[in-house]
Amino acid sequence: MRPPFHADQVGSLLRPAELHAARKAKSPDLKAIEDRCIAEAVRKQEGVGLESITDGEFRRDFWHLDFLKQLDGIELVPVVGMTFNAQDVPPMASVTGKVGCSRPIMVDDFSFLKKTTTKTAKFCMPSPGSAHFRGGRNAISRTVYPDLAEFWADIGAAYRKAIRHLYDAGCRYLQIDDVGFSYLCDEKVLENFRKNGDDPASLAPAYAGAINAALEGRPADLAVTMHTCRGNFRSTWFAAGGYQDAVVEAMFSARVDGFFMEYDSDRAGGFGPLRLLPKGKKVVLGLVTTKSAALESKDALKKRIDEAAKLVPLESLCLSPQCGFASTHHGNRLSEDEQWHKLARVVEVAREVWN
Repeated sequence: MRPPFHADQVGSLLRPAELHAARKAKSPDLKAIEDRCIAEAVRKQEGVGLESITDGEFRRDFWHLDFLKQLDGIELVPVVGMTFNAQDVPPMASVTGKVGCSRPIMVDDFSFLKKTTTKTAKFCMPSPGSAHFRGGRNAISRTVYPDLAEFWADIGAAYRKAIRHLYDAGCRYLQIDDVGFSYLCDEKVLENFRKNGDDPASLAPAYAGAINAALEGRPADLAVTMHTCRGNFRSTWFAAGGYQDAVVEAMFSARVDGFFMEYDSDRAGGFGPLRLLPKGKKVVLGLVTTKSAALESKDALKKRIDEAAKLVPLESLCLSPQCGFASTHHGNRLSEDEQWHKLARVVEVAREVWN
């Protein structure tokens, strides 16, 4: 079937101890160690029955920054003000020049993954909005971009190039990660956006528009999904609040094939907004949490899928964890064995529900 699959995953995996040690020691053999760890992770993903396979983001420190910093015009700067509910706050993307894509980004990483798996290799990239949502207007040079519309046009064009490079390397399943939509459902985050010089009401349409610009002219055989969550750093979270209709309407206007939506806790609210899903699109229900070790029961997962199926046809639903297991190199607070048990549970339940 065309992705997303009934049993799917968001992307990042806990880094093995060997990889942590090699990176900390700045080992000259780091790439070979990454290759070996990725190959083993691929074997385990295939072993639990997943159809979409990622490299676990093992070559990245952060889910978004390693990609964004390779775009022309974007630099990483220390965070001032808005912080995560944890230590080791990641730096922030700052737009200091004209945004562009003058060279392929992470294509070699994808090529290694593709030749390593017999299943569907999935590449995950931060959304264009990820270059904006943390610092907002104040992190985008007003000298370079006095009109924000020009920034959105440039970053859309840069992403089109980056996506084409990946497509030419054989990528046929692309996931765009955009936490901004979920963050816009939290009032304290809205206040941060205002402090950063933005009108929060304008952001959901802007983020969706940037994704559509990035996907303009995409090949018909390139499946694209979008993932959104409320933060995922060392098992902590940043935003709370159910998906709001106005935000979801904008999000669902993104011309992607499916939407990975966080639904692993009361923090995410109910399934009501799913009634707005356009015909022909899919929703991947993020019902399995990556934030704790407790393994969800099959019956509990099936019950929640049944609830969602009252709003969306069952065949248009899929199952996954709510986020990755290691959105940053630190990883969440569970073991690798517990991680694999959870991914196996996703596959097990999906087979019983949809096969």
